[in-house]
Formats: sequence, structure tokens, C-alpha cells
Amino acid sequence: MHKKLLAACGLLALLATAPAIAQKTGAGATAGNKQATQNRMVFQINEDDSRKWHTVLANLNNVQEELGSVDISVVVIGPGLGMLKADALTANGVQDAMAAGVRFVACGNSMQSMKLTKDDMIDGIAYAKAGYVEIMRLQKLGHAYIRP
Repeated sequence: MHKKLLAACGLLALLATAPAIAQKTGAGATAGNKQATQNRMVFQINEDDSRKWHTVLANLNNVQEELGSVDISVVVIGPGLGMLKADALTANGVQDAMAAGVRFVACGNSMQSMKLTKDDMIDGIAYAKAGYVEIMRLQKLGHAYIRP
């Protein structure tokens, strides 16, 4: 009986440490990650400023050059949604960043209030019901929050 109790305790201890082991080894990476990585960032854009958008696109490239493997999401809220419109001056830059692995997420609540549809937006971007909730979710997953 004593040996069975010790074996059960050992199994419970192993199960309790499994999440920490998985986190250290990168096992169980989220579906949004193309590869397990320690470098995770989420950028927030909520301004209608094309100069800032171009600066952010350049910064995304700089981050990737510096860190190599990095999971980057750009969550775009409110007036910043102009950056993700198909006819935006930044559309080509956004598509280039997407091809390099950057994930762009449009806030669905902002789209609704601005009367924008998916047809108005760049193909291939992601959508979240609430942009700020998406930022919080990503921060909980270990993404560093950047607000340029």
C-alpha cells in the first residue's frame, strides 16, 4: 500500500510540472505561432497616421533582423484600421510583413463602428471581436506589449 501511495504521489508531481516543462521546451505552442519561440511581441496601432504606419512597418523588419525567430502580432484598433484597408498606401508594406510572418489583426468592434467589412480589408489579415481583448490575450501568452 505504501509503495502505491508513493507511486501515485510521484505521478502527481510529474503531472504538476508538465506545464512548466512544456513552456520551457516550447511544447504546446499556440496555433498562431509558426514555430516555438521565446521572442513574442504585440504592437498596438490605433492612430490614423500613415507616417507612423510606415515607421512601424520598418520597425517590424528591424525587430525580425535583430531577433531572427520572433512571433509578432500587430493589433489594429479604431482609426488605425486605415492601415489595413486594401486601398491603403501601406497595403504593400503590410503584405510584405505578412509574407515575413507578421500577423495583423483588425478589431471587429472598430470595423463595425466604422462600417468596414472584410471586403474593404487586405486579404489574409486576422480578425478579433475586440482588439484590446486580443492584446490582453497575447500578453497572457507571453507577448511583450509595444505601443509605438
